Amino acid sequence: MDVAAFVEEHLPPTPAYVLEIGCGAGDLARGIARLGYRTVAIDPRAPDGEIFERVSLEDFTGPGPFDAVLANRALHHIPDLGGALDKVARLLRPGGRLIVHAHAWDRVDESTARWYLEQRRLVDPTAPGSVESCLADWTADHPGLHGYYDMRAALDQHFRERFFAWTPYLYTAMGGMQVEAEECDLIEAGKIQAVGFSYVGET
Repeated sequence: MDVAAFVEEHLPPTPAYVLEIGCGAGDLARGIARLGYRTVAIDPRAPDGEIFERVSLEDFTGPGPFDAVLANRALHHIPDLGGALDKVARLLRPGGRLIVHAHAWDRVDESTARWYLEQRRLVDPTAPGSVESCLADWTADHPGLHGYYDMRAALDQHFRERFFAWTPYLYTAMGGMQVEAEECDLIEAGKIQAVGFSYVGET
């Protein structure tokens, strides 16, 4: 899943004003800025740089309105999701876009866990020995994070859907285009669940 290409496809034309929330190391924000977008990227641990601010969405006081807000693997971490999306909607101009790539961790079922475990064993001999233990570890590794249905309900309350697609995600823990291609094929065949999604909403 090429997140940068997905974001670029759905951004309004340059020089639109773009806010990224939960920017992490800042790679996506830097790429957007290089394309000619006026860019602000926020995260409590944001890197140094003119486009970055070390602040949470809750405490962000920068001026809007923005033409687009980006959230890459960020929504499931925000404790007050409804309050956060209220603020995003206020920060966007009328007709502005929220562009999301997210981790639907709660969609891992038994068949998905079995494939995931098989792939992990190829690179990590200490991976759990059974599907049941893999599922238990998976749940334990995601405490307090929003699942897909909570995120989707909150998005639907605040935005009109412009685009949606299920995407591969588990390959990111194992790397390699071959693993990503296999995950895509299995999702399309209905043999495993998609554990990522891309969404674009509009105010």
